[in-house]
Amino acid sequence: MPVRPYLLAETTWKTVREARYEVAVLPWGATEAHNYHLPYGTDNVACDYIAAAAAQVASEAGARVVVLPLIPVGVQTGQLDIPFCLNLNPSTQAAVLADLARSLEGQGIRKLVILNGHGGNDFRAMIRELQPRLKLFLCVTNWYQIVSAADYFEDLGDHAGEMETSVLLHIAPALVRPLSEAGEGKARRFRIPALREGWAWAPRRWTQVTTDTGVGDPRAASREKGERYASAVVARLSRFLIDLAAADPDDLYEQVPTGHPG
Repeated sequence: MPVRPYLLAETTWKTVREARYEVAVLPWGATEAHNYHLPYGTDNVACDYIAAAAAQVASEAGARVVVLPLIPVGVQTGQLDIPFCLNLNPSTQAAVLADLARSLEGQGIRKLVILNGHGGNDFRAMIRELQPRLKLFLCVTNWYQIVSAADYFEDLGDHAGEMETSVLLHIAPALVRPLSEAGEGKARRFRIPALREGWAWAPRRWTQVTTDTGVGDPRAASREKGERYASAVVARLSRFLIDLAAADPDDLYEQVPTGHPG
């Protein structure tokens, strides 16, 4: 297998010593049930793939980018009654992130991108608290929001539905059970209009929302849809990594215009 120096897990100290990486990418997923047809590791498989593919494109363009080993456990406080939905509380997650960020900062890395692959993870408040204590630049993106799914899929359910199933059919088809085995992914909505409409928020109690653990009908999924969508995500993410690698974290903002031409 050819050496992939943009993946830390496959890279030697000799390569790392000479590479002088500018950007580290930390994929962060989850371990949870995904309907009857997708594996518990769906978020991890997809997030790891997107990170590696985008880093490859960025590296081939000359950006000094490295992908860190994926963290396979996320926030699952709404799924604790489903066996093996493994939970990290947000406070635990924040502590892990802080330890890793401090490690990287002490080793000369200037920029860290958290690539999130799980809807229950929310790193923004953690970054707000951590950033003032570090010189390391921190940012986060959810890979599944980089490109609008509405342009590629009919059903926009957000868990084990058409989008996730299509992506897995593209990147790891051996892990996908026949769609004839999948549940319909029907989800019960909140009774309260504000929660249902999304301008008020509360975490979903998963076993009260769905009987098959899915939210979204996967039956229109296809490998071709997954390939088109994943390719669009990788293209956009790789452009961001290239731009970030070239950027000075102390000079990220445009100049304010000082006047108008006469």
